[in-house]
Amino acid sequence: MALKLRLARHGAKKRPYYRIVAADSRSPRNGRFIEIVGRYNPMLPKDSEDRVQLDVEKCKAWLEKGARPTERVARFLGAAGLWDWKHGNNPQKGKPGQKAVEREEERAEKAEARKAAEAEAKEAAAEAKKAAEEAAKAEADAPKEDAPAEEAKADEAPAEETKAEDAEEKKSEE
Repeated sequence: MALKLRLARHGAKKRPYYRIVAADSRSPRNGRFIEIVGRYNPMLPKDSEDRVQLDVEKCKAWLEKGARPTERVARFLGAAGLWDWKHGNNPQKGKPGQKAVEREEERAEKAEARKAAEAEAKEAAAEAKKAAEEAAKAEADAPKEDAPAEEAKADEAPAEETKAEDAEEKKSEE
């Protein structure tokens, strides 16, 4: 039979209170246990003496019988000097899963494509600006021809004269 020193939850909703019990590892968390070896109240301040209460002699006896503490109970036993607790190290736990890695790669590809599109847009804008500047310079440097402007003025004058003549004819008819 595999023995564990573990927590059994009691107390009200959102007001937990735990018993530290020696139990068969196959039994449920709050199910059958062999013996209560301590108590843990996480609602009390961390510096309170009543936060963790252990029956040291019972804990020693169960550890000698082969009971293995869970991670949290091992911390309590380590603080009491009954167990050599070391911080666990699982480098695989912090790594993202396959889907998360794929999503990150997609984001990186989209970001690169966006940067490339922005760079192309900037280049196109710069080329358009250069072309506009060159066109403006070419227009400014081109010799001005006064002849077409004079012809347009000459064309406009007869139109005004015809309007005046039409107005005179209407007056005379009346």
